[in-house]
Amino acid sequence: MYNPSDFKTALQTLKNGGIILYPTDTIWGLGCDATNEEAVKRIYEIKKRSNKKSMLVLLNNPGEIQKYITNMPDIAWDLIELSEKPLTIIFSNAINLAPNLINEDGSLGIRITQDKFCKKLAEQLRKPIVSTSANISSEQSPQTFSQISNSIINSVDYVVKYRQDDANENIPSSIIKLEPNNEVRIIRE
Repeated sequence: MYNPSDFKTALQTLKNGGIILYPTDTIWGLGCDATNEEAVKRIYEIKKRSNKKSMLVLLNNPGEIQKYITNMPDIAWDLIELSEKPLTIIFSNAINLAPNLINEDGSLGIRITQDKFCKKLAEQLRKPIVSTSANISSEQSPQTFSQISNSIINSVDYVVKYRQDDANENIPSSIIKLEPNNEVRIIRE
């Protein structure tokens, strides 16, 4: 179980426009309030990543998706319900988020987190949380906290203590893209 003061500090950091380093239901990630354009910009800078490569967001439940996507395909509900492992779905027509987070084509990746810490964080922030791997762009994604570089750790406003000792190697989520015609395209299994 996570420490309440650890959770409270992470939440306050997000509310104040800061960047957190935190465990997700997949790998460790860099996160911020997904509606805060300045915070999103900082994550791109930390990762040394082009803002042409979009990042995904975490939500605490599927009902939240419709606040950030204009036309949610019906098939999305089934995919979310039936998925046995973490699944990121790229939707078209993203809205109500930091403009520099949305891809040039208007799309955005969304994952409904199953991690209890992340779920509560998104629920209490009442906004999506950016989730991108805790590494410099083009470097290998860290599978555990111990694999995260000091340059990443030193560049964030708060490092979550929860699960730092977890030695289980996690993997990134599967990624699919839902086209407007309900066509499903697998990006990463």
